[in-house]
Amino acid sequence: MVKPNILAGIPSDYVPVTPNDSTDNVPTSGVIGLYVGGAGDVVITNNAGFDRTIAVTDSAYLPLMSLTRVKSTGTTATGILVAVA
Repeated sequence: MVKPNILAGIPSDYVPVTPNDSTDNVPTSGVIGLYVGGAGDVVITNNAGFDRTIAVTDSAYLPLMSLTRVKSTGTTATGILVAVA
């Protein structure tokens, strides 16, 4: 059995994300999470195409690797950055 590649650890960079409902806005590889500066809801689309709403506090780190988009509709959190390995 082949083990999947799993990215983890300390991010090497953070990339700002502008939420968008129609265009993928998350890098296609190396993503290990999201950092959210201001509290609120973050709506993401995962790799399977499902939308998920996550409530976060100020300065939250979400260890998410399987997402393609941070959506604008429903996202109230601010200062969203993608953490990349």
